[in-house]
Amino acid sequence: MKKISWGIIGCGDVTEVKSGPAFNLVANSELVAVMRRDENKAEDYARRHGILKWYTDAGELINDPEVNAIYIATPPAYHEAYTLQAFEAGKAVYVEKPMALDSIEAARMSKAAEKNEVKISVAHYRRAQPRFIKILELIKEKVVGDILSVNLQFRQAYLPGTENTWRTNPAISGGGLFHDLAPHQLDLMLYFFGPPLEISGSSINRANLYEADDYANAEILFSKNILFKGVWDFNARLEDEKDICQIEGSKGLIRFAVFGSLCEVVINGQSKLLEFDELKHVQQPMIEQVVKYFLDEVINPCPGGDGVEVMRMIDRICGKG
Repeated sequence: MKKISWGIIGCGDVTEVKSGPAFNLVANSELVAVMRRDENKAEDYARRHGILKWYTDAGELINDPEVNAIYIATPPAYHEAYTLQAFEAGKAVYVEKPMALDSIEAARMSKAAEKNEVKISVAHYRRAQPRFIKILELIKEKVVGDILSVNLQFRQAYLPGTENTWRTNPAISGGGLFHDLAPHQLDLMLYFFGPPLEISGSSINRANLYEADDYANAEILFSKNILFKGVWDFNARLEDEKDICQIEGSKGLIRFAVFGSLCEVVINGQSKLLEFDELKHVQQPMIEQVVKYFLDEVINPCPGGDGVEVMRMIDRICGKG
């Protein structure tokens, strides 16, 4: 292949700005077709984004001879089926996070990629953004010394009227908002420190505002005795909202937001804020790497096995494995 010609399955809100436009902005990449079950919405998306082909049937898009790679941006309940269908057609897959409903599905997807000798990358796109690449560099260069521990606090206020969305329906999302947002945070820990050695945690539904759990906590041990502790509260008071991850080193600390812009390094009591340009299309750096990987120019920026590890952490925290 000299160019990656993409088809999107599930051209919903997440693809409007975060990812969709980037497929036409990256070198050797083009978006040629989209699919959504709602015919009017599929046609409208294609028209607004200048895409010539649109479908209401995923199978038709997958088997379009002009499409050689599939971006699966549906809710997690459909990731495995569409991924396996794409593999059967011999087409590479870039699948949204979380990779699947659980680690069992994710493992089947990863093994199927190997069996069919087809490529898969998972959209843990923060690992390709300059801010998190810089944090990894600071860790590797021991700017704050040997890493001792990590503490993550994520508290988000509940917004009335959102309880009926797919994100809070475990049958479609795998869990609640924890399953939607924690993959970004847990994947960064995997990116920074490698596979976890021990995982423990729990999750509960404290507010009973919807079917899914709204509170989780975790302790994860990584190599070199790096202990991660995290708390996720999706029914916090508005004034208590927090998005902070603090990496403690023997000489200082790195403090950053996963979803915000904060990035601070503190050494010997001296604080330095690191600033990065805001990304218009947050997935563009990752999509660029995925395109290069599909063209055999670079290694996989996020292999299926990494997606499985993230799902395994989520399952353990939520008592599924």
